[in-house]
Amino acid sequence: MSVLEIIAVAFIFWLILVTLFTPAIPYYVAAPPDLESDHFIHVLESTCHTTLEAHNKVEVFTNGSAFYPAMLDAIAHARESIHMECYIFKKGEIGDRMLAALAGRARAGVRVTLLMDAIGSFGAYHRARKTLAGTGCRVEAYGRMRWYSLARLNNRTHRELLVVDGEVAFAGGAGVADWWWKPHRGKPMWRDMMLRVEGPVVSDVAGVVAENWLECCGEILTGYEIYKPHAHRGDAAAFVIKSSPSDRATASRVLFQLLVEAAKRRIVISTPYFLPDRPFRKAFARAAARGVEIIVLVPGPETDQKWVRLASRRMYGRLVRAGIRIFEYGGGMTHVKALLVDGLWAVVGTTNFDNRSFEHNDEVNLAIRNEAVTARIATDIELDIARSREVTMNRWRRRSLFEKLIGPFAWILERQQ
Repeated sequence: MSVLEIIAVAFIFWLILVTLFTPAIPYYVAAPPDLESDHFIHVLESTCHTTLEAHNKVEVFTNGSAFYPAMLDAIAHARESIHMECYIFKKGEIGDRMLAALAGRARAGVRVTLLMDAIGSFGAYHRARKTLAGTGCRVEAYGRMRWYSLARLNNRTHRELLVVDGEVAFAGGAGVADWWWKPHRGKPMWRDMMLRVEGPVVSDVAGVVAENWLECCGEILTGYEIYKPHAHRGDAAAFVIKSSPSDRATASRVLFQLLVEAAKRRIVISTPYFLPDRPFRKAFARAAARGVEIIVLVPGPETDQKWVRLASRRMYGRLVRAGIRIFEYGGGMTHVKALLVDGLWAVVGTTNFDNRSFEHNDEVNLAIRNEAVTARIATDIELDIARSREVTMNRWRRRSLFEKLIGPFAWILERQQ
């Protein structure tokens, strides 16, 4: 074996070790602050590098049959600017309608910017450029595969955002694809939610879009049409929590860890991909031990990621024994990404409970401190739970022989998904 071959084998071996066995950061909170206090807000502002914006209006849209028409209506009424960022933008009926709406406003003189992830929106980017060519729309792909950027290939923008006139923003976990819009390939429409916000926090959302546009194109967005003076629109206070993998301790992980560790009464989680690492599992166990009710809603057999579900179910026994109640959704695929704590805090956005979201992707969440908004989201999740099946210890022990045999090997996904 030549020297070059030895070096190549050693490099591959090292890469596998780093990829699969790099230890997770052992997150914990030594002195959890009171999440109803001003100090808790100050901690979040300081550790997540964000600002609590008051006086926002927040509307919750349940499923694509509600949020897509609302987004199309906002686009149709745009006067100055439209800035859209998508991880998933797929060809299909709703994708065509979205492109037609953007093209129409661009022809009317509205400044339109569309940023699509090169992998998440693979196959749609060139179609979008072709459709929007000549209208004045600016369309770019984030994270294209180039020789000098291969080291960052695993970093995607997972963000799903729309900002119109610097006054209205949509945020949540849904991209643009027909499976959010209608029954697709014989399966029910996906469950999901998006938030429509007005008020001071919209400028912060716009700044997140601007971050990825800068990284992609080099342009710093500065126009008045995207950053408007703050105006009071409602009574909800909200943070924008953005995360990028510039270092492994991302702001979204800090937010989630703090809320779980500080909870006093109830934690409700809805997530499509539930692969909590050991520090999170310990935090759940500590919360349950101090009397916090913990409910986790995840997809059932209709998930779009069968292997991720398999890896997730491997952990259920320990979690259920610790007092966590886990429900598998029975109405199709649920893609809702929400964390509700003590009826006061609601987090909605793109972050999943997995390592990919906490370490690899660009993510964004709205953390809202408002009892009415939290109750509105809780109502949706309670309806989902009513259509779900609880994972009991007896049911977990009766899982298939195949699942029991494969489960021990599925841990690899815990670090990469």
